[in-house]
Amino acid sequence: MKLALGTAQFGQSYGVANTLGQVPIKEVRAILEYCKAMGINTIDTAIDYGTSEECLGLIGIDEYDVITKIPVIPRFCPDVKIWLNNQIKGSMTRLNKQNLYGVMLHRPDQLFDPSGEELLQSLIKAKDAGQVNNIGVSVYDPNEFKRLFALYDFDVVQVPYNIIDRRLVTTGWLEELKLKGVEVHSRSCFLQGLLLMSKEQIPTKFDTWKNLWTEWHGWLSENTHISAVEACIAFVKSAEGIDKVVMGIDSKSQLEQLFSAFEKKVEVTEFPNISSDHERLINPSSWNAL
Repeated sequence: MKLALGTAQFGQSYGVANTLGQVPIKEVRAILEYCKAMGINTIDTAIDYGTSEECLGLIGIDEYDVITKIPVIPRFCPDVKIWLNNQIKGSMTRLNKQNLYGVMLHRPDQLFDPSGEELLQSLIKAKDAGQVNNIGVSVYDPNEFKRLFALYDFDVVQVPYNIIDRRLVTTGWLEELKLKGVEVHSRSCFLQGLLLMSKEQIPTKFDTWKNLWTEWHGWLSENTHISAVEACIAFVKSAEGIDKVVMGIDSKSQLEQLFSAFEKKVEVTEFPNISSDHERLINPSSWNAL
């Protein structure tokens, strides 16, 4: 199953469109039961996702491939090797897993700091020791891959890709990654929910891109055979080479909707031309400054 379960909401309130807050553990349990029944076997989490790892470990996720992400190395860290080892072991303990499918760096640019080589070698050591099967990086901009893969041939990467942010394909990096045999996970299919909002629901701080929203909603009005959810998913699925599409879930009912849209075969002759490289729009970490 190409769909992967994003768990940021399991440990904190996350996302511009999230009105429900942190997902209760009872609902998380129902979500995981549905995943098991539908063959969704990949879970994406992170140490920085609040209590997400503890929640998953408490429920039990033995049958799932779990990828977690390492946070930023603290300033004045006395020993990067010990710090990283403690991070990985801590995740394994919280998740109640003897082995992790993958570990990614949340801030891979730290590989270019003075302690970067030590950090990379510690990741490789964790893989060699069998603690993790794959090591990789999570990036905001696929252009970061040029420097990163000059350092090391990573096994797995995570990168945004949606109908607005198309850089993974337009830069040629999706094709390059597949030639290298890298497992590619995309995120931000709905741009944190912005693409699913009506024009009236979109926060005023995004008014700079009014023309884009007009084009998007106009296209949806003309293509009534497909919903916004289905269109976003169909666009991402049309990019050959993406192995997993990570989607954050607020509830079991939402997952059921997403799974149905994922399985549905929809015909789209041409997607709307709403691509943008504007960093303030396509990078959610910059939204607080809008």
